[in-house]
Amino acid sequence: MFKALVVDKSEDGVVTSAIQELDDSRLPLDGNVTVAIEYSTVNYKDGLCLTGSGGLVRNYPHIPGIDFAGVVEQSDDARYNPGDKVILTGWRVGEAWWGGYAQKARVKADWLVPLPKRLSTQQAMAVGTAGFTAMLAVMALEDHGLSSEKGEVLVTGAAGGVGSVATSILAKLGYDVAGVTGRPETADYLKSIGASRVVAREELNETVKRPLESETWAGCIDAVGGNMLARVLGQMKYGGSVAAVGLAGGANLPATVIPFLLRGVNLLGIDSVMQPFENRQRAWQRVVSDLPLDKLEAIVQPAKLSDLPELGAAILKGSVQGRVVVDVNA
Repeated sequence: MFKALVVDKSEDGVVTSAIQELDDSRLPLDGNVTVAIEYSTVNYKDGLCLTGSGGLVRNYPHIPGIDFAGVVEQSDDARYNPGDKVILTGWRVGEAWWGGYAQKARVKADWLVPLPKRLSTQQAMAVGTAGFTAMLAVMALEDHGLSSEKGEVLVTGAAGGVGSVATSILAKLGYDVAGVTGRPETADYLKSIGASRVVAREELNETVKRPLESETWAGCIDAVGGNMLARVLGQMKYGGSVAAVGLAGGANLPATVIPFLLRGVNLLGIDSVMQPFENRQRAWQRVVSDLPLDKLEAIVQPAKLSDLPELGAAILKGSVQGRVVVDVNA
């Protein structure tokens, strides 16, 4: 038996959630590795799943949680043995497949990555899908020529999960980081994790009036999208790249092709869901080497399964700062 936060939907469309005890026989039959979960996190998609929004959950009852870290309990795959510590991010776990808000999960071995030796399961989830995505974004910018001497790097949504980790990584790598936030009270927090300066969201959220503005940013990790992404594209330096990782501000892009044609701007889409194994392993190894692990505690909010319904609603409102790490055994 194991505990899980189960989300269900009534015939009249009402979504509810409750902690239940389930038998191991309820775990998905298609998986070939059973993991005793220790920690999961709360991300924007989890908020949608917990509240029944966005159409991400197709089949109820459902267990959300788009990532987790834990210990292999049983494996039919030679790559993993009982006792191995593993991480899972992506692959629509917590959306189309039962996820991390449980004490056990059964998943496909291809979805897992061995936990790097210097990383605990709790630290892995302090990084989580958001931090993994941030690392992929940093890697993509550097693969397209970004270096610290080229100038300031912008991080939008900097107080959120992706933005917090991206800011910390970039700062440790020696970049000057400008963090964008809509909440002035987070300025001290952003500076404590490495932002050189803080930019008010209002400065970048106006409707685009000119396709090109002053060349300002050498690179950008954008976790917002919409209007803000369109503004930032027009402010990029020649040959600069924007790694776009989120659409909290909307999927529409009210921009023109001018930044791409006249400034050679690169727009890099970062999808953390179905990354090849080699890329996932490279990203997690770089998390260990490039993320200041001693600062993780500053961006973490601890939580337990019973906290999740309230936290899911809060993250959709944009009122969650940093990373929420869920101890599923608490």
